[in-house]
Amino acid sequence: MEFQGIPAIVTGGASGLGEGAARALAAAGCKVAIFDLQKEQGEAVAQAIGGIFVHCDVSSADSAEAAMAQARQAHGLCGIAVSCAGIAPAGKILGREGVMPLENFNRVVQVNLVGTFNILRLAAADMAQRQPNADGERGVIISTASIAAYEGQVGQVAYAASKGGVVSMTLQAARELSREGIRVNTIAPGLFMTPMMAGMPEEVQESLAATLPFPRRLGKAEEFGMLVDQMVRNPVLNGETIRLDCALRMAPR
Repeated sequence: MEFQGIPAIVTGGASGLGEGAARALAAAGCKVAIFDLQKEQGEAVAQAIGGIFVHCDVSSADSAEAAMAQARQAHGLCGIAVSCAGIAPAGKILGREGVMPLENFNRVVQVNLVGTFNILRLAAADMAQRQPNADGERGVIISTASIAAYEGQVGQVAYAASKGGVVSMTLQAARELSREGIRVNTIAPGLFMTPMMAGMPEEVQESLAATLPFPRRLGKAEEFGMLVDQMVRNPVLNGETIRLDCALRMAPR
């Protein structure tokens, strides 16, 4: 798909991987709408890339529908949607304080998995109304999973389950939406320098980076954005989840 003038939305675009995706799409010529809960940061990024900020809770149907309507009014029907919004609280099934509260598990799944589907369904509805290109393509949807979907560590049960759901949804959604000319792919990142990671002590960051085969450093948000760019550009890349992880395979702990 061509980028110039295409309306794009990026959830979680106020920081981290989402910001990397938003900047990459804007640099390629898209009209970007950043969906996030972080108003001040989101507006700053939107201003820097010539886009707009839209307050959105991806886990809420009403909030996401209102956000899509606002983006549509500003830029037109969505042609590219990238879901990066997510949470990653740690918690064991049986911890020192007892059994994991069910609401803790539900919250992670609601944001990471249901929120991803929420945006996917609404973006697809927009894309189905767009004029197709020469290949019959109307839009591209990119979700964000994690290598935890494959190698969930101790304390990641909710996070791993939510990201595993995103991976499982990818091929099915690509097959179903193919009739509308919509491609669906997912990125499963490893260890990246995100605001959460940046808040950790330097020695912790270094110890994590030392577990990476090559390159032995944390990934950068702009490198995530590079893969977003390629997923949009390559018309035969569809129904795929790509690991972006320096060949890392996580240990149990």
